[in-house]
Amino acid sequence: MEESFDRDKNEVYSKRVKAGKRTYFFDVKATRSNDYYLTITESKRRMHDDGVSFEKHKIFLYKEDFDKFETALTETLKHIKDDLLDGYTPPKAKSEEEAEVEGGKKNEGSDW
Repeated sequence: MEESFDRDKNEVYSKRVKAGKRTYFFDVKATRSNDYYLTITESKRRMHDDGVSFEKHKIFLYKEDFDKFETALTETLKHIKDDLLDGYTPPKAKSEEEAEVEGGKKNEGSDW
């Protein structure tokens, strides 16, 4: 009998980026045959009268597309920064530790 594939065990690496009401997750995962792919998840916190919910959008990026994706993303960000923002300097990004401290108890008990 074949063992079932454990979804938690296939996660190889994860990076979280908090950005206001949005959080981005970059997760490297392995297939059953030890091939790797990237999932990029955007999670948006939504406030409702009866509580909070999270809206999630996910992109799966496979190894054969890594180079094309990286080139397109780099070129696009460069174009925005150099040509469209005309000298705009974004505020210094906070480290994950600074963001955690600033978030304080607001985020306790939440996975997202």
